[in-house]
Amino acid sequence: MTERLYYDDSYTRTFEARVVEHVDVDDRPAVVLDRTYFYPTGGGQPCDLGTIDGVAVVDVLTRPGDHAVLHVLAGRVASDVVSCELDWPRRLDHMQHHTGQHILTRAFIEVAGANTVSFHLSPDSVTIDLDVPEIAPDTLSRVEDYANQIVQQNRRVSARIIDADEFAGLDVRMRKMPDHLETDGLRVIEIEGLDATACGGTHVAYTGEIGIIKVLKLERSAQETRVEFRCGQRALHDYRAKNGLANQLAAELTVGTWEVAQAVARLKVDLKEARSAHKVAQARLIEYEAGELLTSADVHGETRVVRAVFDNRDVVKLRALAGHLTEKKATVILLGTAGEKAHLIMARSQDLSYDMNAALKQALAVLGTARGGGRPEFAQGGGVAATVGEIEAALQDAEQHLFR
Repeated sequence: MTERLYYDDSYTRTFEARVVEHVDVDDRPAVVLDRTYFYPTGGGQPCDLGTIDGVAVVDVLTRPGDHAVLHVLAGRVASDVVSCELDWPRRLDHMQHHTGQHILTRAFIEVAGANTVSFHLSPDSVTIDLDVPEIAPDTLSRVEDYANQIVQQNRRVSARIIDADEFAGLDVRMRKMPDHLETDGLRVIEIEGLDATACGGTHVAYTGEIGIIKVLKLERSAQETRVEFRCGQRALHDYRAKNGLANQLAAELTVGTWEVAQAVARLKVDLKEARSAHKVAQARLIEYEAGELLTSADVHGETRVVRAVFDNRDVVKLRALAGHLTEKKATVILLGTAGEKAHLIMARSQDLSYDMNAALKQALAVLGTARGGGRPEFAQGGGVAATVGEIEAALQDAEQHLFR
């Protein structure tokens, strides 16, 4: 079985090892080494990446059965003795976040009486789930303060191995006993004067190396609370992005960053008023347009036929116009808009009995499509490219179908 060197040393970046086995994992080549600093995925922590003899390591995992460490590669290596290098920024990120998780977990216990039930670390998100349905904002602030005080105190972080039989007599927090021990005993991570947790992951040597612990948001899920947080470089990058956005918004709104929220609130009020005024104006415009169309409508007996073609008219506005016209008695409405996605609307007032769905099918056939449908009193369709002339021909055909 592979000697897992990362248990005793999380800081070594380059090393040599002997290949003891070549295998394939999901059609990719992989090797088992006699010794490794590459951490395999497990315990909520992703695997390390890097290179082996210059070939990219794309995954590291523990093989079921014999628990050998499989280094999955982008290509094959030929040497028996290989030179290995870890992706250090990735490793440091994992060390910062895994140690930060231990501290944050202890902070929630001490300040909020909330226990961590799971931990997830990925390139996009870092979360812990707590066994409580909610955390008050002032409590969260105190948790953050507590956690960052531990970081600033630069406490020693160490790992030691104890016999599994000794576990019951130690003040060690665990969610559960591991199903399998890769070491000769139980590996315990201790943060000086704060916490001792059974854990197989990689950690920093002193809490100060974490830099900062920042909670980004809380999400309630059933009776648990999910806490998303960032540490170290990720926290810096997150702050840099949000600070840049805050400064950009402040510049656009010509206010200080501390006034952005108030400025946005004022804009929301202005926008609501503008939308209300726009809605009124649109209704008046449609009413006026409907009146103009009615004055030039064709007449078949006692029925008026409003037939109109538009070029790239907004379909929502076209429906609104049709809806307004259907309020007029003894009126048939045949509307269409040309463009890359032409649209036809066939409608009638409630006092008539014409089948506008049948009229629509007649018009769509002229356009060479059958995409559309509706009810006898209102139908619509289209979605194909058509010119103003083609739309006009389609509407004329629909009118002839209705009044033949």
